[in-house]
Amino acid sequence: MANVTKEFYPNSITDDFDNSVKDIDKTTFKKKVKYGKNILIGKNVKIGKNCLIGHNTIIEKNVSIGSNCSIGSNVIIRNTIVKDNVSILDGCVIGKKGFGFFPNKNNNIRYPHIGIVIINENSEIGCGSTIDRGSLSNTVIGKNVFLDNQIHIAHNNKIGNNCIIAGQVGMAGSSSLGDNVMIGGQAGISGHLKIGNNVHIGGGSGVINNIEDNSKVMGYPAKNLRDFIRENR
Repeated sequence: MANVTKEFYPNSITDDFDNSVKDIDKTTFKKKVKYGKNILIGKNVKIGKNCLIGHNTIIEKNVSIGSNCSIGSNVIIRNTIVKDNVSILDGCVIGKKGFGFFPNKNNNIRYPHIGIVIINENSEIGCGSTIDRGSLSNTVIGKNVFLDNQIHIAHNNKIGNNCIIAGQVGMAGSSSLGDNVMIGGQAGISGHLKIGNNVHIGGGSGVINNIEDNSKVMGYPAKNLRDFIRENR
């Protein structure tokens, strides 16, 4: 597997930096985009109308950014499609490889991440957040999603529309959130789970099981909110 991935997807294992980037002043975007200092743009990048890009930001090759987007300072974006009206705040890293291995007693071998990140319309990604690209599928952020600061979204996660996630939440890989999900700060979502529509997850909770639509849960392991309150009076 390792030899195959190196041949066909040479950067999916190493995730080396993009050597094709140029100073934005040397590209056609200098007339189309409002930007700060030290901005680097890779080959085949697309950026729509009325976009802002902050200082020291790097947008690597083949990234697509829609119209009316705001990209903060010290942001790195690769392997990503950003739709219209998206805000990505300072210090985010989006589209880097996820955390996945073929375990071996002598040498754990990383498996390739050949998917991308898709951030849909009218969403906001808070400061210092990280969103990993997918391994074989894509990592998807729905429409009108608001992520607070310092949130980690691992590979292959799918977040539905109109979700609000508070600071320091972590989602392990290959889980999905339905629409209208709200998650309190410092909650953790284990991998390969399905969280339904209209679910509320209390701050500091640990979710290790699937959650049905319209549920309110809290605690570790997360349980029905009424049960949690009754047991912790």
